[in-house]
Amino acid sequence: MAELARFAGRRQGIAVYAYPRDHSRAPVSVLTLGPGALPVHTTHIHEFPVLICRPGAGLVDVVAAGTPVDPAAADARAGSVAVFFDPAALGDGPRSPWPTWRVHPLLAPFLHDRYDGVLRLRIPPTRRRLWRNGIDALRTELTERRDGYEQAALAHLTVLLIDLARISDDLPGDLRRSNEPVLAQVFDVIERRLGEPLSLRDVADECGLTAGHLTTLVRRRTGRTVGAWIVERRMAEARALLLGTDLSIGEVARRVGMADQGYFTRQFRRVHGTSPRVWRRLRTA
Repeated sequence: MAELARFAGRRQGIAVYAYPRDHSRAPVSVLTLGPGALPVHTTHIHEFPVLICRPGAGLVDVVAAGTPVDPAAADARAGSVAVFFDPAALGDGPRSPWPTWRVHPLLAPFLHDRYDGVLRLRIPPTRRRLWRNGIDALRTELTERRDGYEQAALAHLTVLLIDLARISDDLPGDLRRSNEPVLAQVFDVIERRLGEPLSLRDVADECGLTAGHLTTLVRRRTGRTVGAWIVERRMAEARALLLGTDLSIGEVARRVGMADQGYFTRQFRRVHGTSPRVWRRLRTA
């Protein structure tokens, strides 16, 4: 998994992986699978969406983000292809992916509650050529890496996700985010209090819930904790300020609610793989 994702720690003893965010990594990755070819063979969690496709057989596995996944449940037979992608890539501008999980309809299928983390869907015969062509086009763009390949790869991915949303449209209610009003409130609190210190307990108090209950609810529906979303929003705003202003790193830190510049730099490096100063230089070069 190291080549496809970044080890982000453990949750209740289970390894957690995040999609790497650096200037050299495309927002989409494609991996051809086969017997024994899964990157990880034990139960794990990843904080990004994954599709495992067999268009020829008309099958696609929707692998949930944020929940333990049993690799044995995924279809890794010869001819299977895994598509990994950063949900941030579906957003618009440097503040992406905020608030991707709340408003982006193309990500709803990845919030299912299957016990093994894998939901298997059937691709209608009339749509299988679209899937084959889309995956082939993704491979070509990511292999040749011609000018504009990232945008082209995202365009092909978006077509596949639109079709996935249509396929899953008639699924039972376990695919619907029944707790959307609470999620909306969580994101609204984080947005409103972006420039000040903010903890899980602060958010829970404003939502009228216990911290434990809110943590479980948000993690189950989005794959991330409230704390992770607070950091994500701060990093999204920091990216926008680094690109769109000449503010010092210290002032950027203060504007995103992190008065300690050193702590801000460590958080930014953990998320982006480099310091805010270097990130700004690479992006504006």
